[in-house]
Amino acid sequence: MTPFTLHDETTAPEASRPHLKSAKRRMGFITTLNAVMAESPELLAGYNALAELFGKSSLPAKAKHVVWITASVLNECEYCVAAHSTLALKSGVDSDVVTALREGKPLPDNALDAVRRFTASMVGNQGWITDKEVEDFLAAGYTERNVLDVILGVGMKTLSNYTNHVAHTPLDPAWQGQEWQRP
Repeated sequence: MTPFTLHDETTAPEASRPHLKSAKRRMGFITTLNAVMAESPELLAGYNALAELFGKSSLPAKAKHVVWITASVLNECEYCVAAHSTLALKSGVDSDVVTALREGKPLPDNALDAVRRFTASMVGNQGWITDKEVEDFLAAGYTERNVLDVILGVGMKTLSNYTNHVAHTPLDPAWQGQEWQRP
């Protein structure tokens, strides 16, 4: 395993430093994910931009957590499942919903389960979903904009999930207690 450097505001390339500061403002600390990404100012900037944009997207807050956890489970990202489980619980997502997401099981809330199914198909089929799946998602009360915002969330998670796979990013203390192991 090649060890990746965990940068901070003093060791990161100059172009990454403003992005680390921005991430620190958003999260309250520099995550080890951002510390790894800082080696590439462009990756860090891209990830932070997607995170900010997805945060502003049209999906309801709980649906965003469903996208993050579902994509991370399917991409088998131990770091992101732990991080997003912690964040979901702190934001008021019911623990039974978080547990079901972590286990890849249906959700008790039909609207959130529609997001889970749509995201799972999007990730599992590399974007090649059927017209019926789009229609089912829309019939669950979502919009075409929501369809595209799920794609934005999946793109964000792809960057972080793949980074964590390659870098074996160590889990932040803030995410401990929600550890998850890929099957």
